[in-house]
Amino acid sequence: MALSHEEQTRIDLAATFRIIAHLGMHEAVANHFSAAVSADGKQFLLNPKWKHFSRIRASDLLLLNADDGACADHPNVDATAWSIHGQIHRLLPQTRAVLHLHPVYTTAVACLATPHIPPIDQNTARYFNRVAVDELYGGMADTEAEGARLAGLLDGKRRLLMGNHGVMVTATSIGEAFDDIWTLERACQILVTAWSTGQPLRVLSDDVAEKTARGWEGIVDFSVRHFEEMKQLMIDADPSVLD
Repeated sequence: MALSHEEQTRIDLAATFRIIAHLGMHEAVANHFSAAVSADGKQFLLNPKWKHFSRIRASDLLLLNADDGACADHPNVDATAWSIHGQIHRLLPQTRAVLHLHPVYTTAVACLATPHIPPIDQNTARYFNRVAVDELYGGMADTEAEGARLAGLLDGKRRLLMGNHGVMVTATSIGEAFDDIWTLERACQILVTAWSTGQPLRVLSDDVAEKTARGWEGIVDFSVRHFEEMKQLMIDADPSVLD
């Protein structure tokens, strides 16, 4: 029997948590991912409060409604998760997946006085003029007003480098979002390593960087396939992700 849209989304999102834990990109029992399941984008799945990514199953994911403020009072809903993800799904209905992480290298770049990702290779060039930056970190994002502010910063862009905080990636599918945040962390790892040599960077020209970024945008199937391969590795290792 074919899976419903929600059932498939549950499996894909649960697998994403397992993949991120497998790659060591998680942070304790913090951080959250969400995925819309309704046509208007307002009903979405979210991981429960303080459950380790490596143990999340499809059935663990909470089904919430961005228009229902009562969801904030659910005992398994983290206040910061509701503030950020609830507002993004309410205000940006075209967004189907939202991944928020504090990965080491991307967060390190976000902590610079001027957070930026200069194009020095194919990975960094993927983000040429395509990352919004938030430089107004004010503590835990636990209000709807703060979530709305962050959603506003995404206007016209899909990635947000969160100064002194971490990163958020949005996409039209879970597979694209996963590959994007993986590549973003790899790009920042390359960048930080290059900076650490103390030698000048050889930055790509704007024309080459833009051409490369557009090239990435033309191979969405690559991103989806990367996710599908990683998802299958997780299922093979521990089928409980499907439960």
